[in-house]
Amino acid sequence: MRFLADESCDFGVVRALRAAGHDVVALAEISPRVDDEIVIDHALHEERILITEDKDFGQLVYAHRRPSGGVLFIRFPARVRRSLPRTVVELVKRRGERLVGDFVVVQPGRTRVGRHRL
Repeated sequence: MRFLADESCDFGVVRALRAAGHDVVALAEISPRVDDEIVIDHALHEERILITEDKDFGQLVYAHRRPSGGVLFIRFPARVRRSLPRTVVELVKRRGERLVGDFVVVQPGRTRVGRHRL
């Protein structure tokens, strides 16, 4: 699968997804400090699922009705961060293409899927 990791994304997630064979572009490597609207448009144009820990993307998708190819929003507290990369890789393996077009919130022990297809 194809992903765009926002600069807020834990880089352990980027490494784990790449190790699992996924195509992951990390903004921290190519273009840090890009405006959120440009990030979400770039992900959509490149047909990538956006991975982020920035709650502003929820505002863009739901309140401002910005189209996206899908968002994986990570909410993991510091005390359980070590399990984050494994959790994301397992989620991608389990849901696969069903992640496309959805807004998925990943928390320890819980995944919520919001559909926002326009």
